[in-house]
Amino acid sequence: MPFPTVSLRRGAFATAVVLGLAATALALRRHRRAAAQPGPPVAGSAALARTVRLARLGARTARAHATHRARRLFAAAERRESLDHEHRLRTAADVAAELGQMKGALMKLGQMLSYLDDGLPEPLREALAGLQHDAPPMSPELAAEVVERALGEPPQRRFARWDPEPVAAASIGQVHRAITRDGVAVAVKVQYPGVAEAMAADLANVGLLFRGLGAVFPGLEPGPLVAELRARLGEELDYRLEARRQQAFADHYRGHPFIHVPRVLPEHSAREVLTTELAAGARFAEVCTWSQAERDLAGETIFRFTFGGIYRLGMFNGDPHPGNYLFRPGGRVTFLDFGLVKCFDAAEIRLVRRLIDTMVLHPRPDEFRRAMEEIGFLRPGAPVADDEVFEYFRHFYAHVLVDAPYRFDASFARESVRRFFDQTGPYREVMRAANVPPGFAIVQRINLGLFAVLAGLGAEANWRRIACEIWPWVGAAPSTRLGRLERRWWDRTHPARSRPDPPAETTGGVPAGSGGRHGTDR
Repeated sequence: MPFPTVSLRRGAFATAVVLGLAATALALRRHRRAAAQPGPPVAGSAALARTVRLARLGARTARAHATHRARRLFAAAERRESLDHEHRLRTAADVAAELGQMKGALMKLGQMLSYLDDGLPEPLREALAGLQHDAPPMSPELAAEVVERALGEPPQRRFARWDPEPVAAASIGQVHRAITRDGVAVAVKVQYPGVAEAMAADLANVGLLFRGLGAVFPGLEPGPLVAELRARLGEELDYRLEARRQQAFADHYRGHPFIHVPRVLPEHSAREVLTTELAAGARFAEVCTWSQAERDLAGETIFRFTFGGIYRLGMFNGDPHPGNYLFRPGGRVTFLDFGLVKCFDAAEIRLVRRLIDTMVLHPRPDEFRRAMEEIGFLRPGAPVADDEVFEYFRHFYAHVLVDAPYRFDASFARESVRRFFDQTGPYREVMRAANVPPGFAIVQRINLGLFAVLAGLGAEANWRRIACEIWPWVGAAPSTRLGRLERRWWDRTHPARSRPDPPAETTGGVPAGSGGRHGTDR
Protein backbone atom coordinates (compact mmCIF):
# COMPACT_ATOMS: atom_id res chain seq x y z
CA MET A 1 0.00 0.00 0.00
CA PRO A 2 1.57 3.31 -1.00
CA PHE A 3 1.45 6.53 0.93
CA PRO A 4 1.14 10.12 -0.37
CA THR A 5 4.60 11.49 -0.99
CA VAL A 6 6.71 14.34 -2.33
CA SER A 7 8.94 13.80 -5.34
CA LEU A 8 11.19 16.19 -7.24
CA ARG A 9 11.07 17.61 -10.71
CA ARG A 10 13.40 20.11 -12.34
CA GLY A 11 11.56 23.22 -11.14
CA ALA A 12 11.16 21.87 -7.64
CA PHE A 13 14.78 20.73 -7.55
CA ALA A 14 15.90 24.21 -8.52
CA THR A 15 13.73 25.62 -5.71
CA ALA A 16 15.30 23.22 -3.23
CA VAL A 17 18.80 24.19 -4.38
CA VAL A 18 18.00 27.87 -3.95
CA LEU A 19 16.58 27.25 -0.47
CA GLY A 20 19.65 25.21 0.46
CA LEU A 21 22.01 27.93 -0.72
CA ALA A 22 20.00 30.53 1.18
CA ALA A 23 20.24 28.47 4.36
CA THR A 24 23.96 28.02 3.77
CA ALA A 25 24.52 31.71 3.21
CA LEU A 26 22.51 32.58 6.33
CA ALA A 27 24.48 30.16 8.48
CA LEU A 28 27.75 31.40 7.02
CA ARG A 29 26.85 35.03 7.77
CA ARG A 30 25.95 34.10 11.33
CA HIS A 31 29.25 32.34 11.88
CA ARG A 32 31.23 35.20 10.40
CA ARG A 33 29.32 37.76 12.50
CA ALA A 34 29.98 35.74 15.65
CA ALA A 35 33.63 35.21 14.77
CA ALA A 36 34.11 38.98 14.43
CA GLN A 37 33.07 39.54 18.05
CA PRO A 38 35.79 39.66 20.73
CA GLY A 39 36.10 36.68 23.01
CA PRO A 40 36.91 32.97 22.75
CA PRO A 41 36.72 31.07 19.42
CA VAL A 42 33.22 30.22 18.22
CA ALA A 43 32.10 26.67 18.91
CA GLY A 44 31.09 24.42 16.03
CA SER A 45 34.10 24.93 13.79
CA ALA A 46 33.37 21.60 12.08
CA ALA A 47 29.87 22.80 11.21
CA LEU A 48 31.32 26.07 9.93
CA ALA A 49 33.83 24.24 7.75
CA ARG A 50 31.04 22.09 6.32
CA THR A 51 28.93 25.17 5.61
CA VAL A 52 31.88 26.84 3.92
CA ARG A 53 32.39 23.81 1.68
CA LEU A 54 28.77 23.99 0.58
CA ALA A 55 29.06 27.71 -0.07
CA ARG A 56 32.20 27.17 -2.11
CA LEU A 57 30.49 24.43 -4.12
CA GLY A 58 27.64 26.82 -4.89
CA ALA A 59 30.10 29.56 -5.84
CA ARG A 60 32.11 27.23 -8.08
CA THR A 61 28.94 26.07 -9.81
CA ALA A 62 27.78 29.65 -10.34
CA ARG A 63 31.16 30.73 -11.77
CA ALA A 64 31.29 27.71 -14.03
CA HIS A 65 27.79 28.45 -15.30
CA ALA A 66 28.67 32.10 -16.01
CA THR A 67 31.79 31.04 -17.88
CA HIS A 68 29.84 28.47 -19.83
CA ARG A 69 27.23 31.05 -20.87
CA ALA A 70 29.95 33.38 -22.09
CA ARG A 71 31.67 30.63 -24.11
CA ARG A 72 28.32 29.53 -25.53
CA LEU A 73 27.46 33.08 -26.62
CA PHE A 74 30.47 33.26 -28.91
CA ALA A 75 30.39 29.65 -30.11
CA ALA A 76 29.05 28.51 -33.44
CA ALA A 77 25.58 26.96 -33.36
CA GLU A 78 26.91 23.48 -34.08
CA ARG A 79 29.36 23.78 -31.17
CA ARG A 80 26.84 24.87 -28.52
CA GLU A 81 25.31 21.44 -27.94
CA SER A 82 28.77 19.99 -27.31
CA LEU A 83 29.59 22.79 -24.87
CA ASP A 84 26.31 22.23 -23.02
CA HIS A 85 27.05 18.53 -22.67
CA GLU A 86 30.58 19.14 -21.40
CA HIS A 87 29.34 21.69 -18.87
CA ARG A 88 26.68 19.32 -17.50
CA LEU A 89 29.22 16.52 -17.12
CA ARG A 90 31.75 18.72 -15.29
CA THR A 91 29.11 20.15 -12.95
CA ALA A 92 27.68 16.71 -12.20
CA ALA A 93 31.09 15.27 -11.43
CA ASP A 94 31.93 18.19 -9.12
CA VAL A 95 28.65 17.95 -7.17
CA ALA A 96 28.84 14.15 -6.82
CA ALA A 97 32.49 14.26 -5.71
CA GLU A 98 31.80 16.96 -3.11
CA LEU A 99 28.76 15.17 -1.64
CA GLY A 100 30.72 11.91 -1.56
CA GLN A 101 33.56 13.53 0.36
CA MET A 102 31.22 15.24 2.82
CA LYS A 103 29.36 12.03 3.79
CA GLY A 104 26.48 12.32 6.30
CA ALA A 105 23.02 13.61 5.46
CA LEU A 106 24.19 15.45 2.34
CA MET A 107 25.53 12.27 0.79
CA LYS A 108 22.29 10.47 1.68
CA LEU A 109 20.45 13.24 -0.18
CA GLY A 110 22.68 12.59 -3.20
CA GLN A 111 21.92 8.87 -3.01
CA MET A 112 18.19 9.51 -2.85
CA LEU A 113 18.25 11.94 -5.77
CA SER A 114 20.23 9.50 -7.89
CA TYR A 115 17.39 7.02 -8.32
CA LEU A 116 14.65 9.50 -9.10
CA ASP A 117 13.47 8.80 -12.62
CA ASP A 118 12.53 12.42 -13.23
CA GLY A 119 13.70 15.67 -11.72
CA LEU A 120 17.45 15.80 -12.37
CA PRO A 121 19.55 16.34 -15.47
CA GLU A 122 20.71 12.91 -16.62
CA PRO A 123 24.48 13.58 -16.19
CA LEU A 124 23.94 14.60 -12.57
CA ARG A 125 21.73 11.60 -11.85
CA GLU A 126 24.33 9.26 -13.35
CA ALA A 127 27.15 10.89 -11.40
CA LEU A 128 25.19 10.64 -8.14
CA ALA A 129 24.41 6.97 -8.84
CA GLY A 130 27.98 6.16 -7.81
CA LEU A 131 27.09 7.25 -4.28
CA GLN A 132 24.66 4.33 -3.94
CA HIS A 133 27.47 1.96 -3.01
CA ASP A 134 30.75 3.55 -4.02
CA ALA A 135 31.82 6.75 -2.23
CA PRO A 136 35.37 7.93 -1.44
CA PRO A 137 36.51 5.73 1.51
CA MET A 138 38.50 6.61 4.61
CA SER A 139 42.05 5.31 4.88
CA PRO A 140 42.71 1.74 6.09
CA GLU A 141 44.58 3.11 9.11
CA LEU A 142 41.67 5.31 10.16
CA ALA A 143 39.18 2.46 9.76
CA ALA A 144 41.38 0.24 11.92
CA GLU A 145 41.50 2.94 14.60
CA VAL A 146 37.70 3.07 14.73
CA VAL A 147 37.45 -0.72 15.09
CA GLU A 148 40.08 -0.77 17.85
CA ARG A 149 38.37 2.02 19.76
CA ALA A 150 34.94 0.33 19.46
CA LEU A 151 35.88 -3.33 20.00
CA GLY A 152 38.96 -2.98 22.21
CA GLU A 153 41.51 -4.45 19.83
CA PRO A 154 42.70 -3.83 16.26
CA PRO A 155 40.85 -5.67 13.50
CA GLN A 156 43.93 -7.74 12.59
CA ARG A 157 43.78 -9.23 16.09
CA ARG A 158 40.00 -9.38 16.47
CA PHE A 159 39.50 -11.27 13.19
CA ALA A 160 41.36 -14.21 11.67
CA ARG A 161 41.49 -12.29 8.39
CA TRP A 162 40.82 -8.59 7.76
CA ASP A 163 40.69 -6.87 4.39
CA PRO A 164 41.94 -3.28 4.91
CA GLU A 165 40.40 -2.15 1.61
CA PRO A 166 36.65 -1.52 1.84
CA VAL A 167 34.26 -3.28 -0.51
CA ALA A 168 31.69 -0.46 -0.24
CA ALA A 169 31.60 3.07 1.11
CA ALA A 170 28.40 5.01 1.73
CA SER A 171 27.04 8.01 3.62
CA ILE A 172 27.62 6.96 7.23
CA GLY A 173 30.24 4.23 7.06
CA GLN A 174 32.16 1.80 4.89
CA VAL A 175 32.19 -2.00 4.73
CA HIS A 176 35.18 -4.32 5.07
CA ARG A 177 35.35 -8.06 4.55
CA ALA A 178 36.72 -10.25 7.33
CA ILE A 179 36.72 -13.82 8.68
CA THR A 180 36.08 -14.45 12.35
CA ARG A 181 38.25 -16.69 14.51
CA ASP A 182 35.65 -19.44 14.17
CA GLY A 183 35.64 -19.24 10.36
CA VAL A 184 32.58 -17.11 9.57
CA ALA A 185 32.89 -14.75 6.60
CA VAL A 186 31.53 -11.36 7.67
CA ALA A 187 30.90 -7.82 6.51
CA VAL A 188 32.10 -5.19 9.00
CA LYS A 189 30.55 -1.73 8.69
CA VAL A 190 32.77 0.94 10.20
CA GLN A 191 31.38 4.41 10.90
CA TYR A 192 33.30 7.45 9.68
CA PRO A 193 34.88 9.48 12.49
CA GLY A 194 33.18 12.84 12.83
CA VAL A 195 30.09 11.83 10.88
CA ALA A 196 27.89 12.60 13.90
CA GLU A 197 29.05 16.21 13.82
CA ALA A 198 28.52 16.28 10.05
CA MET A 199 24.95 15.00 10.42
CA ALA A 200 24.25 17.58 13.12
CA ALA A 201 25.52 20.36 10.86
CA ASP A 202 23.40 19.16 7.95
CA LEU A 203 20.27 18.82 10.06
CA ALA A 204 20.72 22.26 11.62
CA ASN A 205 19.20 23.88 8.52
CA VAL A 206 16.37 21.40 8.00
CA GLY A 207 13.92 23.87 9.55
CA LEU A 208 14.84 26.54 7.01
CA LEU A 209 14.31 24.11 4.16
CA PHE A 210 10.87 23.05 5.34
CA ARG A 211 9.79 26.60 5.98
CA GLY A 212 10.66 27.25 2.35
CA LEU A 213 8.65 24.22 1.25
CA GLY A 214 5.68 25.74 3.05
CA ALA A 215 5.42 28.19 0.17
CA VAL A 216 4.85 25.22 -2.16
CA PHE A 217 2.65 23.23 0.26
CA PRO A 218 0.64 25.66 2.45
CA GLY A 219 -0.91 22.74 4.33
CA LEU A 220 2.49 21.44 5.49
CA GLU A 221 3.08 21.63 9.25
CA PRO A 222 6.89 21.88 9.42
CA GLY A 223 7.47 21.96 13.19
CA PRO A 224 6.56 18.37 14.20
CA LEU A 225 7.89 17.01 10.89
CA VAL A 226 11.29 18.66 11.33
CA ALA A 227 11.56 17.36 14.89
CA GLU A 228 10.69 13.84 13.71
CA LEU A 229 13.27 13.88 10.91
CA ARG A 230 16.01 15.25 13.14
CA ALA A 231 15.39 12.63 15.81
CA ARG A 232 15.04 9.69 13.49
CA LEU A 233 17.95 10.49 11.15
CA GLY A 234 20.15 11.17 14.15
CA GLU A 235 19.46 7.67 15.44
CA GLU A 236 21.04 6.04 12.42
CA LEU A 237 24.42 6.80 13.96
CA ASP A 238 23.88 4.12 16.62
CA TYR A 239 24.82 0.80 15.01
CA ARG A 240 23.64 -1.05 18.14
CA LEU A 241 20.09 0.02 17.33
CA GLU A 242 20.57 -0.99 13.70
CA ALA A 243 21.85 -4.39 14.86
CA ARG A 244 18.65 -5.01 16.83
CA ARG A 245 16.51 -3.96 13.90
CA GLN A 246 18.38 -6.13 11.41
CA GLN A 247 18.31 -9.15 13.68
CA ALA A 248 14.54 -8.76 14.09
CA PHE A 249 14.17 -9.00 10.29
CA ALA A 250 16.69 -11.87 10.11
CA ASP A 251 14.81 -13.85 12.76
CA HIS A 252 11.47 -13.31 11.02
CA TYR A 253 12.76 -14.38 7.59
CA ARG A 254 15.02 -17.22 8.71
CA GLY A 255 14.75 -20.09 6.23
CA HIS A 256 12.69 -18.05 3.75
CA PRO A 257 12.90 -19.46 0.20
CA PHE A 258 13.79 -16.17 -1.54
CA ILE A 259 14.18 -13.38 1.05
CA HIS A 260 17.50 -13.25 2.89
CA VAL A 261 18.58 -10.90 5.68
CA PRO A 262 22.14 -11.45 7.00
CA ARG A 263 22.28 -12.20 10.73
CA VAL A 264 24.15 -9.93 13.11
CA LEU A 265 27.21 -10.98 15.11
CA PRO A 266 26.69 -8.92 18.30
CA GLU A 267 30.01 -9.99 19.84
CA HIS A 268 31.78 -8.12 17.01
CA SER A 269 29.47 -5.10 16.99
CA ALA A 270 29.32 -1.81 18.90
CA ARG A 271 27.95 1.72 18.52
CA GLU A 272 30.31 2.51 15.61
CA VAL A 273 30.93 -1.00 14.24
CA LEU A 274 28.33 -3.44 12.88
CA THR A 275 29.31 -6.98 11.89
CA THR A 276 26.97 -9.23 9.94
CA GLU A 277 27.19 -12.35 7.82
CA LEU A 278 28.81 -11.67 4.44
CA ALA A 279 26.32 -11.90 1.57
CA ALA A 280 26.94 -12.33 -2.14
CA GLY A 281 24.94 -11.43 -5.21
CA ALA A 282 24.61 -9.21 -8.26
CA ARG A 283 24.21 -5.45 -7.96
CA PHE A 284 21.22 -3.57 -9.32
CA ALA A 285 22.96 -2.37 -12.48
CA GLU A 286 23.79 -5.95 -13.46
CA VAL A 287 20.25 -7.17 -12.73
CA CYS A 288 18.92 -4.55 -15.14
CA THR A 289 20.71 -6.50 -17.92
CA TRP A 290 18.97 -9.78 -16.98
CA SER A 291 15.89 -11.08 -18.74
CA GLN A 292 12.59 -9.36 -18.04
CA ALA A 293 11.30 -12.53 -16.40
CA GLU A 294 14.15 -12.40 -13.87
CA ARG A 295 13.58 -8.69 -13.26
CA ASP A 296 9.89 -9.35 -12.65
CA LEU A 297 10.77 -11.97 -10.03
CA ALA A 298 13.22 -9.61 -8.34
CA GLY A 299 10.56 -6.90 -8.27
CA GLU A 300 7.99 -9.26 -6.77
CA THR A 301 10.41 -10.24 -4.00
CA ILE A 302 11.15 -6.59 -3.15
CA PHE A 303 7.41 -5.85 -3.12
CA ARG A 304 6.65 -8.83 -0.87
CA PHE A 305 9.47 -7.92 1.52
CA THR A 306 8.45 -4.28 1.82
CA PHE A 307 4.73 -4.76 2.39
CA GLY A 308 5.05 -8.11 4.13
CA GLY A 309 7.28 -6.40 6.68
CA ILE A 310 4.71 -3.68 7.27
CA TYR A 311 1.61 -5.84 7.62
CA ARG A 312 3.08 -9.01 9.13
CA LEU A 313 6.09 -7.83 11.12
CA GLY A 314 4.97 -4.27 11.74
CA MET A 315 8.28 -2.87 10.44
CA PHE A 316 9.32 -0.96 7.32
CA ASN A 317 12.93 -0.78 6.20
CA GLY A 318 13.01 2.90 5.25
CA ASP A 319 15.99 2.98 2.89
CA PRO A 320 14.86 1.22 -0.30
CA HIS A 321 17.43 2.20 -2.90
CA PRO A 322 19.35 0.15 -5.49
CA GLY A 323 22.55 -0.09 -3.42
CA ASN A 324 20.79 -1.97 -0.62
CA TYR A 325 19.97 -5.14 -2.58
CA LEU A 326 21.98 -8.14 -3.73
CA PHE A 327 20.29 -10.33 -6.35
CA ARG A 328 20.46 -13.97 -7.41
CA PRO A 329 18.42 -15.73 -10.10
CA GLY A 330 14.94 -16.99 -9.34
CA GLY A 331 13.85 -13.90 -7.42
CA ARG A 332 16.25 -14.43 -4.51
CA VAL A 333 17.20 -11.10 -2.93
CA THR A 334 19.41 -10.20 0.03
CA PHE A 335 18.35 -7.03 1.85
CA LEU A 336 21.00 -4.80 3.40
CA ASP A 337 21.11 -1.73 5.65
CA PHE A 338 18.50 -1.60 8.44
CA GLY A 339 19.45 1.65 10.09
CA LEU A 340 16.29 3.50 9.07
CA VAL A 341 13.29 1.47 10.22
CA LYS A 342 9.72 2.55 10.89
CA CYS A 343 7.80 0.46 13.43
CA PHE A 344 4.02 0.32 13.24
CA ASP A 345 1.69 -0.48 16.09
CA ALA A 346 -1.71 -2.08 15.57
CA ALA A 347 -3.52 1.27 15.76
CA GLU A 348 -1.45 2.65 12.89
CA ILE A 349 -2.04 -0.49 10.85
CA ARG A 350 -5.78 -0.05 11.35
CA LEU A 351 -5.56 3.49 9.99
CA VAL A 352 -3.64 2.31 6.95
CA ARG A 353 -6.15 -0.51 6.46
CA ARG A 354 -8.94 2.10 6.32
CA LEU A 355 -7.17 3.80 3.40
CA ILE A 356 -6.85 0.52 1.52
CA ASP A 357 -10.42 -0.55 2.25
CA THR A 358 -11.94 2.77 1.19
CA MET A 359 -9.73 3.29 -1.88
CA VAL A 360 -9.17 -0.24 -3.20
CA LEU A 361 -11.38 -2.96 -1.75
CA HIS A 362 -14.61 -1.00 -1.15
CA PRO A 363 -14.16 2.44 -2.76
CA ARG A 364 -15.81 5.22 -0.75
CA PRO A 365 -14.52 8.75 -1.50
CA ASP A 366 -16.15 10.23 1.62
CA GLU A 367 -14.71 7.60 3.96
CA PHE A 368 -11.31 7.77 2.30
CA ARG A 369 -11.21 11.51 2.82
CA ARG A 370 -12.11 11.11 6.51
CA ALA A 371 -9.34 8.55 6.96
CA MET A 372 -6.81 10.87 5.30
CA GLU A 373 -7.79 13.65 7.67
CA GLU A 374 -7.61 11.41 10.73
CA ILE A 375 -4.10 10.21 9.86
CA GLY A 376 -3.00 13.76 9.09
CA PHE A 377 -2.34 13.59 5.35
CA LEU A 378 -5.06 16.20 4.72
CA ARG A 379 -6.04 19.34 6.62
CA PRO A 380 -9.52 18.82 8.15
CA GLY A 381 -12.27 20.85 6.55
CA ALA A 382 -10.22 21.90 3.52
CA PRO A 383 -12.44 23.45 0.79
CA VAL A 384 -12.08 20.55 -1.65
CA ALA A 385 -14.65 17.95 -2.67
CA ASP A 386 -14.36 14.32 -1.56
CA ASP A 387 -14.16 13.20 -5.19
CA GLU A 388 -11.24 15.57 -5.85
CA VAL A 389 -9.31 14.16 -2.89
CA PHE A 390 -10.14 10.61 -3.96
CA GLU A 391 -9.06 11.16 -7.56
CA TYR A 392 -5.87 12.96 -6.57
CA PHE A 393 -4.59 10.12 -4.35
CA ARG A 394 -5.97 7.38 -6.58
CA HIS A 395 -2.82 7.48 -8.71
CA PHE A 396 -0.69 6.14 -5.84
CA TYR A 397 -2.81 3.01 -5.69
CA ALA A 398 -2.88 2.44 -9.45
CA HIS A 399 -0.97 -0.84 -9.31
CA VAL A 400 -3.51 -2.47 -6.96
CA LEU A 401 -6.74 -0.96 -8.31
CA VAL A 402 -7.21 -3.56 -11.04
CA ASP A 403 -7.03 -7.35 -10.99
CA ALA A 404 -4.60 -7.49 -13.91
CA PRO A 405 -0.87 -7.29 -14.64
CA TYR A 406 0.62 -3.83 -14.08
CA ARG A 407 4.10 -2.68 -15.08
CA PHE A 408 5.97 -0.01 -13.13
CA ASP A 409 7.69 2.38 -15.52
CA ALA A 410 8.95 5.92 -15.88
CA SER A 411 5.49 7.27 -16.63
CA PHE A 412 4.30 6.31 -13.14
CA ALA A 413 7.12 8.32 -11.55
CA ARG A 414 6.53 11.29 -13.82
CA GLU A 415 2.83 11.36 -12.96
CA SER A 416 3.70 11.20 -9.27
CA VAL A 417 5.93 14.24 -9.72
CA ARG A 418 3.26 16.12 -11.66
CA ARG A 419 0.62 15.53 -9.00
CA PHE A 420 2.79 16.91 -6.25
CA PHE A 421 4.41 19.89 -7.94
CA ASP A 422 2.21 21.10 -10.75
CA GLN A 423 0.39 23.86 -8.88
CA THR A 424 -1.31 25.01 -12.06
CA GLY A 425 -2.98 21.63 -12.58
CA PRO A 426 -6.48 20.46 -11.65
CA TYR A 427 -5.42 19.27 -8.16
CA ARG A 428 -3.82 22.49 -6.90
CA GLU A 429 -6.38 22.92 -4.09
CA VAL A 430 -5.77 19.39 -2.83
CA MET A 431 -2.04 20.10 -2.87
CA ARG A 432 -2.56 23.19 -0.76
CA ALA A 433 -4.35 21.10 1.87
CA ALA A 434 -1.88 18.18 1.84
CA ASN A 435 0.43 17.47 4.76
CA VAL A 436 3.01 14.86 5.85
CA PRO A 437 2.22 13.55 9.37
CA PRO A 438 5.43 13.07 11.38
CA GLY A 439 4.88 9.37 12.06
CA PHE A 440 4.74 8.69 8.32
CA ALA A 441 7.64 10.89 7.20
CA ILE A 442 10.07 8.04 6.52
CA VAL A 443 7.36 5.86 4.96
CA GLN A 444 7.24 8.30 2.06
CA ARG A 445 10.30 6.43 0.81
CA ILE A 446 7.87 3.80 -0.53
CA ASN A 447 6.87 6.18 -3.30
CA LEU A 448 10.18 8.00 -3.53
CA GLY A 449 12.39 4.92 -3.37
CA LEU A 450 10.61 1.59 -3.70
CA PHE A 451 8.52 2.46 -6.74
CA ALA A 452 11.55 4.04 -8.42
CA VAL A 453 13.41 0.74 -7.93
CA LEU A 454 10.49 -1.25 -9.36
CA ALA A 455 10.29 1.16 -12.30
CA GLY A 456 14.03 0.72 -12.87
CA LEU A 457 13.44 -3.02 -13.12
CA GLY A 458 10.34 -2.50 -15.28
CA ALA A 459 8.72 -5.02 -12.92
CA GLU A 460 5.35 -6.42 -13.94
CA ALA A 461 2.93 -8.56 -11.91
CA ASN A 462 -0.64 -8.73 -10.77
CA TRP A 463 0.12 -6.61 -7.73
CA ARG A 464 -3.53 -6.62 -6.65
CA ARG A 465 -3.50 -10.38 -6.10
CA ILE A 466 -0.09 -10.30 -4.41
CA ALA A 467 -1.26 -7.50 -2.13
CA CYS A 468 -4.38 -9.46 -1.20
CA GLU A 469 -2.09 -12.28 -0.07
CA ILE A 470 -0.09 -9.88 2.08
CA TRP A 471 -2.93 -7.88 3.65
CA PRO A 472 -3.70 -9.92 6.81
CA TRP A 473 -7.38 -8.97 6.85
CA VAL A 474 -7.78 -10.43 3.33
CA GLY A 475 -5.36 -13.37 3.38
CA ALA A 476 -6.01 -14.50 -0.20
CA ALA A 477 -4.56 -17.72 -1.59
CA PRO A 478 -1.12 -17.51 -3.26
CA SER A 479 -1.31 -16.29 -6.84
CA THR A 480 2.29 -16.80 -8.04
CA ARG A 481 5.07 -19.36 -7.75
CA LEU A 482 6.88 -17.17 -5.22
CA GLY A 483 3.66 -16.79 -3.28
CA ARG A 484 3.22 -20.56 -3.05
CA LEU A 485 6.83 -20.98 -1.91
CA GLU A 486 6.30 -18.32 0.75
CA ARG A 487 3.04 -19.86 1.97
CA ARG A 488 4.69 -23.28 2.35
CA TRP A 489 7.54 -21.67 4.30
CA TRP A 490 5.06 -19.89 6.57
CA ASP A 491 2.99 -23.03 7.22
CA ARG A 492 6.18 -24.96 8.01
CA THR A 493 7.62 -22.35 10.39
CA HIS A 494 4.29 -21.35 11.97
CA PRO A 495 2.26 -24.60 11.99
CA ALA A 496 -0.19 -23.34 14.61
CA ARG A 497 -1.39 -20.49 12.36
CA SER A 498 -2.90 -20.85 8.90
CA ARG A 499 -2.04 -17.29 7.89
CA PRO A 500 0.22 -14.50 9.15
CA ASP A 501 -1.14 -12.34 11.94
CA PRO A 502 -1.03 -8.54 11.98
CA PRO A 503 1.56 -6.92 14.27
CA ALA A 504 0.98 -7.04 18.02
CA GLU A 505 -0.80 -4.14 19.72
CA THR A 506 1.93 -3.42 22.25
CA THR A 507 5.20 -4.13 20.46
CA GLY A 508 4.78 -2.43 17.10
CA GLY A 509 5.43 -5.83 15.54
CA VAL A 510 8.99 -5.98 16.91
CA PRO A 511 9.83 -9.30 18.59
CA ALA A 512 10.25 -9.08 22.35
CA GLY A 513 13.78 -8.21 23.37
CA SER A 514 14.71 -6.64 20.03
CA GLY A 515 14.86 -3.12 21.46
CA GLY A 516 11.96 -1.94 19.33
CA ARG A 517 9.89 1.15 19.98
CA HIS A 518 7.37 3.10 18.00
CA GLY A 519 8.57 5.61 15.45
CA THR A 520 11.33 5.49 12.87
CA ASP A 521 14.85 4.60 13.79
CA ARG A 522 18.30 5.08 12.55
